[in-house]
Amino acid sequence: MKNKRLIWQIPFLLLLIFGSIYVIRQQQNTPYQRDEGFIFGTIYHITYQSDVNYQKEIEAELQKVDNSLSPFNKTSVISRINRNEDVKVDNMFAEVFQLAEKISKETEGAFDITVAPMVNAWGFGFKTGNPPTQQTVDSLRAIVGFQKVTLKEEHVKKQNPQIMLDCSAIAKGYGSDIVARFLKKKGIQNFMVEIGGEIVVNGNNDKQVPWRVGINKPTDDSLNTNQELQDVINVTDIAMATSGNYRNFYYKNGKKYAHTIDPKTGYPVQHNILSATVLAKNCATADAYATSFMVMGLDGARKVLEKHPELDAYLIYSDEQGNNRIWYSPELKKKILK
Repeated sequence: MKNKRLIWQIPFLLLLIFGSIYVIRQQQNTPYQRDEGFIFGTIYHITYQSDVNYQKEIEAELQKVDNSLSPFNKTSVISRINRNEDVKVDNMFAEVFQLAEKISKETEGAFDITVAPMVNAWGFGFKTGNPPTQQTVDSLRAIVGFQKVTLKEEHVKKQNPQIMLDCSAIAKGYGSDIVARFLKKKGIQNFMVEIGGEIVVNGNNDKQVPWRVGINKPTDDSLNTNQELQDVINVTDIAMATSGNYRNFYYKNGKKYAHTIDPKTGYPVQHNILSATVLAKNCATADAYATSFMVMGLDGARKVLEKHPELDAYLIYSDEQGNNRIWYSPELKKKILK
């Protein structure tokens, strides 16, 4: 009786085996699309395994993000809020605002989307010019602080009409998330989305192995021409974002001014972290924490990481002798390619 059952089971097992082989071969034969373009003032690269090219649809999704969160788009939701127009926010703005508020609280204000006036005063936003005076910085501190703005009934409420919002430290990561969501909705399992260095990966690359992502070695490279790598890591099903002073700065009167502004002091940070790379479940979160860690410094970043085991970080910092040192989360050790 048992032998008869086994005989009947054999065809089904063979069908399952050959079916699996067919699916695997079909997947291996499916090409990888490689799209490139310009969005949010930077270049995007998107690689995904699909018979269909979705670049037009992807750019339409990115344009939605731009229409919501770009301060350089005069008709965007955030631009209208900054002009104190009575505007009902869209779902994208609400999602980013609520996440930003959450991370601001968890980093004790190191991440703050109201920092725009300070950024502009230091010449990294819409303006360029001389570094602000102490008096200017003090006046700006009065209108900076995430607690001074709230979202109620789909409208932003400001304590002071001079408050400006700036989501540049989270928007690129969020844009990568939006593209990743789109690709998943299309049933695409293997992809890498990269917008200005903010990355989401899923599945495997075209060699059927996890994606390999490089971490740049921090150098004074305002033109972003130096691509020397500090390390390469194996990653899949994760998001990753990097923030570093070496990517955006200017010199004036022999002094270096970095793009990371401390919302509490109103001055560019002078901490020892040169580069902060954060891995998280979504890229908007990774993006915001990477910026936060640049503000908080090495000790502050490690304290936050202790409270958030779902985050991993790779931090490059300068020691007392000016030498570059590395600290990374224990979970990353097995992902770093030697």
